[in-house]
Amino acid sequence: MKIQKFEDMKVWQEARTLVNQIYKSTSKQKFSKDFGLRDQIQRAAVSVMSN
Repeated sequence: MKIQKFEDMKVWQEARTLVNQIYKSTSKQKFSKDFGLRDQIQRAAVSVMSN
C-alpha cells in the first residue's frame, strides 16, 4: 500500500477516531462547567493526531 498523503496512514486514521470519541465524551454534561479541563483534554487529543 503506497502512502501518498498522511491521511492514508492507519495510525492517523485511528488518532482521528480517538479525537472524535474524545470530543463526544467531553461534550457531555460532566464537562460542561469545567471548560479548562475540557479544552486541555481536547487539545491533547488533537496533538496526538497532529504528531
